[in-house]
Amino acid sequence: MPSQLATPSADAEAFKSATRRQWDQAAPGWNAHTEQIREWLRPATEAMLEMAGVRRGTRVLDVAAGAGDQTLDIAQRVGPEGYVLATDLSASILEFAKGNAQRAGHANVGTMVADGESLQIDAGSFDAIVCRLGLMLFPDPRQGLREMHRALKPGGGICTMVFSGPQTNPCVTTLLSTALKHAGLPPRDPFAPGGLLSLGKPGLIDEMFRGAGFRDVATTRMDAPFRLPTARDYLEFIRTSASPLQQILGKLGAETADAAWKDMEERLKVFETAEGWTGPNELLLTAARR
Repeated sequence: MPSQLATPSADAEAFKSATRRQWDQAAPGWNAHTEQIREWLRPATEAMLEMAGVRRGTRVLDVAAGAGDQTLDIAQRVGPEGYVLATDLSASILEFAKGNAQRAGHANVGTMVADGESLQIDAGSFDAIVCRLGLMLFPDPRQGLREMHRALKPGGGICTMVFSGPQTNPCVTTLLSTALKHAGLPPRDPFAPGGLLSLGKPGLIDEMFRGAGFRDVATTRMDAPFRLPTARDYLEFIRTSASPLQQILGKLGAETADAAWKDMEERLKVFETAEGWTGPNELLLTAARR
């Protein structure tokens, strides 16, 4: 789960350094939950790749790729005559992406540590670009989109995936509001730059895409329920793989932090049913062409 706790200030590099450290620390836990994440995001990921025009023989840029389970899907789609480059701010999490690709036998996958706002990639060098649950973390997503536009060939396709607003993502809002309350911190603007829900304001991401020079911009809302046996299983996933909560609660004493986790679990039990726990999430898939 991406970070939303440090608010970008005038010193964007400090914000990025903090984000890099968070993901370096969270990388093992995120990778360990690959199957759960893959199942959760499978329909949305397939839609994202289709909307971006990822097909056999294409060169694809995967921005903010993380541990790269979607990178494997791309590699499978493009085949041995295609290519996918996975980039991320965190070298640690990219090591997992590299290892996962090697174990899967995909020789058409490359990795590169890169800031999404300054990709250091030749202009017009990719047929398609995807960014799954990464763009909302950028302190300057407009600049990130300008960089993606530059890296894309004329006529090439792009699709990004981000969370929509607070009302349709109650699990995210419950986690953050509960953690902040126990830490004695005030509520935060959900649309502040760099946050999980920062691009969920209606119409915002479309405006950003057009401002970056993209055409044929269209955003699709998509439900992405997270299904697990219990709320406790969801909290276990969050505790081991999501740095945002750890950044808040890691500064508290053990007793206070434990009380916060227990409070979160109780609040999240509202989503338990006879069939198991189903946490609602809504995503925005924005597709466009250069």
